[in-house]
Amino acid sequence: MGETAKWYAIHTYSGYEVMVKNTLEKLIENNNLGEQILDIRIPMYQDIVEGKNGKKKVVDRKVLPCYIFLKLVYSNDIWYLVTNTRGVTGFVGPQGKPLPLSEDEVKRMRLETTVDNVDYVVGDEIKIVSGALEGFTGVITELNVSAQKAKAKVEMFGRETEVELDFVDIEKINVLK
Repeated sequence: MGETAKWYAIHTYSGYEVMVKNTLEKLIENNNLGEQILDIRIPMYQDIVEGKNGKKKVVDRKVLPCYIFLKLVYSNDIWYLVTNTRGVTGFVGPQGKPLPLSEDEVKRMRLETTVDNVDYVVGDEIKIVSGALEGFTGVITELNVSAQKAKAKVEMFGRETEVELDFVDIEKINVLK
């Protein structure tokens, strides 16, 4: 093959994102397309705090409703399978011709985010530098280096709440002793 996979955006009907993702995952499995379609993402904001009837709760929200991102090796066959999936209106690009996302767009959409030189340990005090909880501070309670995630206790609304954060969203607070 020799071709490298790139990220592409597809447009879906409103509210169909999860159904389209599930359908595409079954399509990949049933047709052995794991080497052509490598990843499927619905970008989500996590830990949005919503107030409803005086109660606050943490929910996930779509970053870009009606869009799904696919990392794939493009071919006419893949285009046909994807665009004929129920709920898909087409690839994003000029005249519906798929246009891969640039490296900058991939980073901005956080489709591929990894942190090198991880030196976090449980008990570290951290500051949240991006995402819905930007500006909050917390203490790391659990680390998952392979998934690039940390659990931290963060004080919200006068209570400590445990939240899961991506390494790219946090910074260690250097405390000199």
